[in-house]
Amino acid sequence: MKLLALLLAVAAASFSQTANDVAGRWDATVLFQNVSVPFQLELATNGTSAQAWFFNGSERSTSTGGTYEKGSLKLQFAQFATRLEATLKDGALDGTYFGDRRTGPVKFHAERGKEKLASDPNAPQIGGEWVLPVKSGKGEAAWRFLVEQNGGEVKATILRVDGDTGALTGRYSNGKFLVSHFSGQRPAVMEIVPQADGTLALTMNVTTKYTAIRPAQASVTPTNPDQHTSVQDPSEPFKFSFKDVNGNVVSSTDAKFKNKVLMISMTGSWCPNCHDEAPYLAELYRTYRGKGLEIVGMSFEEEEQLANPTRLKAFIKSYGIEYTMLVPGIPDEASQKLPQLKNFNAWPTILVFGRDGKFRNSHAGFPSDGSGAVYKQTKREIAANVERLLAEK
Repeated sequence: MKLLALLLAVAAASFSQTANDVAGRWDATVLFQNVSVPFQLELATNGTSAQAWFFNGSERSTSTGGTYEKGSLKLQFAQFATRLEATLKDGALDGTYFGDRRTGPVKFHAERGKEKLASDPNAPQIGGEWVLPVKSGKGEAAWRFLVEQNGGEVKATILRVDGDTGALTGRYSNGKFLVSHFSGQRPAVMEIVPQADGTLALTMNVTTKYTAIRPAQASVTPTNPDQHTSVQDPSEPFKFSFKDVNGNVVSSTDAKFKNKVLMISMTGSWCPNCHDEAPYLAELYRTYRGKGLEIVGMSFEEEEQLANPTRLKAFIKSYGIEYTMLVPGIPDEASQKLPQLKNFNAWPTILVFGRDGKFRNSHAGFPSDGSGAVYKQTKREIAANVERLLAEK
């Protein structure tokens, strides 16, 4: 009898531990501006340590620290300066995601990931590129709306001059596509309703409405990101002298920049599209620095980050950035601190200078994996441009 009681106790403890474990996929939501935004979250545990992943298409945002103990989950995302706190009860996680200034603190709820139903094989075909006529504060007359479709499943994004909304994913049901996105930033849910006239009626976060038109029928075109930003005098070398994250002054006249192809990245760790760009620039620098490429990140941060840029330091660590990162000031000071810029208002933006110091070209914004083929094309074009300039004598 004692042996049986011991075996039952061990089995009960094992069941309790399994039932209380949070590892695996979760179907989660955050309540943003009174809108419930669905997304996928993955969790892993090792003892009392916990780790989490948000998703943006095939890309992942990884937590930088976390614990799970006695039903209490605490996760940190230092690269965003955000955190998640939730409690497991009756098989569900409930708590708060303490987001950045744009997101703010939002209610969080998650349930165990369920097997997805088969998509509707009769879903209308909406894949491809669309145009959204707009009048943006950056002078744009239109945005691109990009859709990848597989039966009733879609991945969509709005691509502006400064970047995209992230990969909004979902499916067709009851006459509309419902897609959503949350990767620790940019919470959004969108309804896409095909119209009889061949257009699409889009509703973002319940209140914001757009009409999507095929490019052949559109009377306006999206801004060319290669022609949005320039410099006042293309023949003048780019000048700067600011402190890096460790307080050391770095100047354009330093020997390390002499006779180098120089790429200036206007960025900030607060900027979601800058998080899309950073891993690519880190890879680009590792590939070409031995051939003469130098990259300088001009990271304009909010006031509270200037004295001790902890979020920027985590941003650098998270993406494996080895190029120079400077902290010139707050975002509103960019044009004042760098007066050579012309029509700069898109974060991020890169400006490229040849070995002779003269301005060659620029590219405003950066798409994420959500932009599919455009994302791949942008990376190829930037790399090809660097190779051309490195080949110049």
